[in-house]
This record gives sequence, C-alpha cells and structure tokens, in this order.
Amino acid sequence: MSGTTNGPGGETVVGRPGWEAVLARVGFPVLGVLVGLGVGPLADWAVDTSWIPGFGPIRFIAELPQPGGTIATVAAGLVLGVLLALTAEGEVLRVGVGSSAVTLTRDGKTRTIARGDVTAVFADGKELVLISRAGLELAREKSDLAPARLAAAFGEQGYPWRPDGDPHRDQYRRWVPDEPELPAGANAVLKARAVALEKGEQTDLAELREELGKLGVVVRDQDKRQYWRRARIGG
Repeated sequence: MSGTTNGPGGETVVGRPGWEAVLARVGFPVLGVLVGLGVGPLADWAVDTSWIPGFGPIRFIAELPQPGGTIATVAAGLVLGVLLALTAEGEVLRVGVGSSAVTLTRDGKTRTIARGDVTAVFADGKELVLISRAGLELAREKSDLAPARLAAAFGEQGYPWRPDGDPHRDQYRRWVPDEPELPAGANAVLKARAVALEKGEQTDLAELREELGKLGVVVRDQDKRQYWRRARIGG
C-alpha cells in the first residue's frame, strides 16, 4: 500500500499509495451523492428565505417534482464525483525507474529518459528533476510523491540521487530584463515567460522552459521570479 511496486524487467514503480487511490475512487463519488442529496433541501430553504435572491437555477431545483428531482440530483452528483476521481487519478505522476531508462507517466502520456543521459536526480520542493550531462533539465515534473520513496527507487537502480538537491544551485542568478549575458533570443523568451508566470499559465511556462533549454538556458521559479543559469548545448 506504499505506492512503490516492482514492474516488468525489475523496474521500480513509484506512484500514489494504494489508500490514496481508494480514497479518491470512492470518496469523490460518495461526496457527489451526498451533495446531490443535499442540494434539493438547500434549494428549498433558499427559496423560502427572503434575504437570499431566488436565482433561476435555485428555483428550478426547488421546483423539481419528487422523487424524480432527488434521483436526478443524486445521479448528477455521482457522475460529477466519478469525473473528479478520474481527473485526480490522471494528474498523479507515476515514475518507473528501470536499469536502462526512467518513465514518467501523467494523464496517459509517458516520457522515457535513457539512463545514460541522467547525471543527477533530486527533489526541488514539489518537483522531481532529472539533469543531463550538459547540465540541462531532462525533466521537471510536479509531484506529490514522497522524496524518500523516490530516493529509494532511484538509489536501488543505481541512479545518482542528490539528497542535497540541485548540484547547480549556486550557478543561478535572478533574471532582469535585457540581461546582456544571455544568448540571443533568451531575453524575449524570459519576458514572455514572466507574463505566463504572473498569470499562472502552466502550459505556457512548460513550453517556454523547453525553448530556453534549446538555447542552453535553464530556468527555475521562486515567488514568481525567474532565476537562470547557462548549460552546454549538445553536451
């Protein structure tokens, strides 16, 4: 029930603990049913309360014929709960650590990183990071997996787990607009990324991080500020 299992070919798989998976698969649907049971009486109370405006949806629910109305709201709550459970399950990172490669799976999509490309693995807060020989980030994935379990899995397969964190942390400097030491094009990408960081646009942040990697620049975020360092391209 720890969430660490043995996969094919001696691969060590780290994922959500079994009890968390069961809680999500059962808890969300049950919660949805309870909400469905309660929404009718709540709507009745809201309609009968003069200081709460009688919004259309509230009145619609309150006027549903019974028992069909309750059955409909419970069914809707159950469906919503199942959808939430499936969404929560898909968002969990699954890490497969094998002797020849690492697989990172989320939302049904899997990335494979060859063992020979990895020179450092560490947890940076709530993120799992793999570093290449050139000093570039091969992966930076948000993860709620316990660092101790990740460390055990990578260590068991002989990967260079860094318990002290990023071996390049002393090389980072805070980005300021038009930084002269950055390669051509990097400042423009970092400006766009600063906007995405302020808005919390995670997809854009990830894509722009990849663009910077192609320029030999590694970026990390802290309190909506960007810090950067140089790495080798093609190394």
